[in-house]
Amino acid sequence: MALYEDKVYVCAGEAVLVALDAKTGAEVWSTSVADNKAGYYTTLAPLIAGGKVLVGASGGEYGIRGFVAAFDAETGKEVWRTFTVPAPGEPGSKTWPTGGEQWKTGGASVWVTGNYDPETNLAFFGTGNGGPTIGDNRPGDNLYTASTIALDVTTGAIKGYHQYHPNDSWDYDEVSPPILVDYERNGRTIKGLIDVARDGYLWFLERSGGPIKFIEGKPYIFNNVIRGVDPITGRPDIDPAHKPATGAPAEFCPGVHGGKTWPPISYSPRTRMIYIPANNNICGHNGGAPNVTYTPGRAFVGIQGGFPPLIVPGADHFGEVQAWNVDTGEKVWTRNYPRSPNWGGMLATAGGLVFSGGTADRKFHAFDAATGKLLWEFPLSSGVEAPPTSFSVDEKQYIAVLAGWGQDAGGEVTTLARLFPGEVPPMPDGGSIWVFALDY
Repeated sequence: MALYEDKVYVCAGEAVLVALDAKTGAEVWSTSVADNKAGYYTTLAPLIAGGKVLVGASGGEYGIRGFVAAFDAETGKEVWRTFTVPAPGEPGSKTWPTGGEQWKTGGASVWVTGNYDPETNLAFFGTGNGGPTIGDNRPGDNLYTASTIALDVTTGAIKGYHQYHPNDSWDYDEVSPPILVDYERNGRTIKGLIDVARDGYLWFLERSGGPIKFIEGKPYIFNNVIRGVDPITGRPDIDPAHKPATGAPAEFCPGVHGGKTWPPISYSPRTRMIYIPANNNICGHNGGAPNVTYTPGRAFVGIQGGFPPLIVPGADHFGEVQAWNVDTGEKVWTRNYPRSPNWGGMLATAGGLVFSGGTADRKFHAFDAATGKLLWEFPLSSGVEAPPTSFSVDEKQYIAVLAGWGQDAGGEVTTLARLFPGEVPPMPDGGSIWVFALDY
C-alpha cells in the first residue's frame, strides 16, 4: 500500500486502484487500471510522486502491453498513461518487427513499485520480459522490455532508459527498480542508479534529468549467458549457445528466476555497501514451442519445457547474502546457504545490522553489516520473502517481518529437494507477521 496525506492507496489484484480514508477505512474512490479479463492484474504498491499515484500492471505471461499510469491523488482521475512497448512511429518502435502487430502483445509489464527522484521529478521503473517469452517470435531489441525507464512525473514522457538484455529470451525481466545512491568512481561523484539484475549482472548507472548513462557492469553470480558488456554503452555480448530459440532449447545460467528476483536489496550509508539476496549456481533449460497463438486472457508464453532442473556441476551452495562496496564496485563479504535459495528482502539499519530471511530453514537472520558475521537468528512459521521493516514506539525499536512462502520461491525449494533428497526441509506456506523488540 501507499500512504499520502489523509488517504491509503492500494491496488487490488484485479487491476483496480482504490483510495481509502486513512482514519475510517471508508472508500473515497476507486478506478480501473486495466482490463483484468484481458490478462492485466496488479501486484505492486502504488508510488506517490508529485501529487499523483503511479501504478503499473502485471500480466506479461498473458500478452499484455505494459504501461505506467498516473492518477490524481484526490480524485482518482487518470492524468497520463505511458506504454512500455512503443506503437509504430513512436521512439523505440523500430526495435520491434516492422509491419507486424507484435507490439500489441509485447509484454514489458511493470509489476514492482518504482523509485522517485524529487530533484529531477523523474520516476524510475523496471520492466518485464517480452511476449511471448522466446525472443525469436519478436526479432529485434524490443524496447522497452527488460529495462529501467525514467519517466517525467508531470507528463509521463520517457526521458531515459537502459536495457539490460535486448530481446529477452530467458524470462529474466528486470522489474526491480534501481536504487538512487550516489557513488564514487575515479575521483568523481556519480549521481547513481544501482541495479542488481535477474540476468546475474550488477549494473552501475548514472542518472540525470534525462538520459541514463552506463558506468559499469559485472557478474555477481555464475553466468554463462553474458560474455561481457560494451564498456561505452553497456550492451551485453550474448552467447548464442545459451539463448533459447523456437525448436532449439538451450541451457542457461542463471535460470528463469535469475540471480536476484523481486525481493529488494538494501543500502547502508554507514558502510557504503549494498546487500543482495542472491541465488547462485541454479540454471534453466527450455526452448520455444512452435505456433504460439494469442488469445486475450490466456497464457501467451510458448515455452517448450519438460527438461530436468539444472545446477552448476560441483556447486556446493545456492543461496547467498552478498555485500558490495558502491564506491569500489567490489564484493566485501558473502554468506552461503548450502541447500537453500535466498528469497528474502534485505533491511540495513543505522545500528550496523542487516536483517533478512529467505532461506528454506525458515530462519530470520541478523548480520553484522560490516563483516557479515551472523549475530542472531530465529525460526519462524514459514520462509521470509518480504523485506523486514523497523519502527519505534515510545523510544523502543522494533523489527517486523511477514513470514509466508510460496509460488516461485516454493518452486525453487521443491527443485532443490528433488535434486538433494532428504537434505532440504519441507516449507509450509505460512502467512503471519512476527515482531521483535530490540533489547538494549
